Amino acid sequence: MASINIKALLKNVVAYKASDLHLVSRSEPQIRIDGKLVPLDMDKLDGNTIEEMCYTLISDKQKKKLEEEKELDFAIMFPDIGRFRANYYYTINTELAAAFRIIPIDIPSLDDLNTPAIFKDIIMREKGLILVTGPTGSGKSTTLAALLNEINLYEHRHIITIEDPVEFIHTNKKALFSHRNVGEDTKSFARALKFSLREDPDVILVGEMRDQETISTAITAAETGHLVMGTLHTNSAVQTINRIVDSFEGAEQVQVRTMLATSLYAVISQSLLPKIGGGRVAVHEIMINNAPIANLIRENKMHQIYSQMQLNQQKTGMITQTQSMMRYLRANLISKEDAIRYSTQPQELLNNMGI
Repeated sequence: MASINIKALLKNVVAYKASDLHLVSRSEPQIRIDGKLVPLDMDKLDGNTIEEMCYTLISDKQKKKLEEEKELDFAIMFPDIGRFRANYYYTINTELAAAFRIIPIDIPSLDDLNTPAIFKDIIMREKGLILVTGPTGSGKSTTLAALLNEINLYEHRHIITIEDPVEFIHTNKKALFSHRNVGEDTKSFARALKFSLREDPDVILVGEMRDQETISTAITAAETGHLVMGTLHTNSAVQTINRIVDSFEGAEQVQVRTMLATSLYAVISQSLLPKIGGGRVAVHEIMINNAPIANLIRENKMHQIYSQMQLNQQKTGMITQTQSMMRYLRANLISKEDAIRYSTQPQELLNNMGI
């Protein structure tokens, strides 16, 4: 019965076109629709009920890991429902809670996502570091999946993905995919990334650049002739570069800036905003590492990068978040209130809006 209950709840996620399901003690099951939590019309859950439902989905090995580490990440597929990324965790009084995020089985194309045209140019690079950044739930994984899908359609390349857990599973078209699940197929991001260099990759996807070792190895891999894609929980291109440099200490920062100036190719920062009439729309900021920006990175003049991004945009393909916001505002796709709320440059946006 518990198994039927959890599947019924996950069916609600699909039926309501929600992105997430939350199971937390002393609350009804809640789903996230267009970025907002909505309680389902059901009884409130308790810890025992959640544990009974959630334990039906995992193995004894996973149960042991959960009880020892107090968290568990995994992905699960239901043929009649869909694929989900799951996280189990404990709350007060050691009660189990869970969050499920739906992963589309059909991988979207860049055209499906209506991404800027330059995205198709970005992934045709032979080498370099491409970072997709943004807050949790901003669609980074979906954008990366679409970028890899574009390569898969046209390029004979070996693509290694390193994720925790593996989310989108690609069917080999022209490319050859090796999906690696951290914790099951490899012990860590850094270790998998290090050994991937011996596995003849053309493209490497690092699900999350969590620590200094992973960041360092990713930059090295990009320097040595591979196209490396990764994510960071940062909100802008400048913040992304600062976060990478600040993860190192002292003299190492000079070396990292020099390596970044050479290997970094693009930073795509995105956020999902509520769309007028329902749904959500992705707002992008795109930085392409050209010669002037590389020089600013090398000389530690990060504060000047934003101004450089605003120059010769028709030629460079760069765009700021404010410019993306203004395009959507003129098209009446997003509200002024949401634009201001999500803006990383609110004063600049207000000036552009004439407020």
